Amino acid sequence: MTELALGRDAMVQRGRRLEYFTIGWNCLEGVVAVLAGAFAGSISLVGFGVDSFIEVTSGGALLWRLSLDAETQQRERIEKLTLRIVGVCFLALAAYVSYEAVSTLLAKRAPEHSLPGIVLACFSLVVMPLLSRAKRRVAAQLKSAALHADAKQTEFCTYLSAILLGGLLLNAALNLWWADPLAALIMVPIIAKEGIEGLRGDTCCD
Repeated sequence: MTELALGRDAMVQRGRRLEYFTIGWNCLEGVVAVLAGAFAGSISLVGFGVDSFIEVTSGGALLWRLSLDAETQQRERIEKLTLRIVGVCFLALAAYVSYEAVSTLLAKRAPEHSLPGIVLACFSLVVMPLLSRAKRRVAAQLKSAALHADAKQTEFCTYLSAILLGGLLLNAALNLWWADPLAALIMVPIIAKEGIEGLRGDTCCD
């Protein structure tokens, strides 16, 4: 095996480790967010948790793609299929979050304060940028469009964490009940944009 092939194999292994971490982290994040959101009546927290489970789906597809790294034609087909599957999931999430957020605003249902949600959002704001940066490095080495897209999705999770944290803090500190559903609505165009790009098969690495 050539030195170049050995180097690529090392990058593939690093990519796999990053995806295993992504899956583990998002499973934990999703469970905590959905449970905390359901308990507090927070649509932004529940939406954040569902997004985490979508990231698990994406991470699993990326592991499949990395297992077929040597088969170029099959790899490209899997990349596009993965993007489209995740795109559908994101659009479904955008529709769900929109409906729940608007319903909450119209009914003026005030969510409870959620300390677990605030702590989770803070941790996510630290972990997601580091993970995205590491994925981008591996994607550049492997010249993988799917890995670039996955890194962008991880970066996008950072934005959602910041929006979530803002809504939860405003509700907790100032009792602004509408901050939580408003934060959820701010997430919607970001989520929908990712869904549309996925359906189009955009690779996000231009």
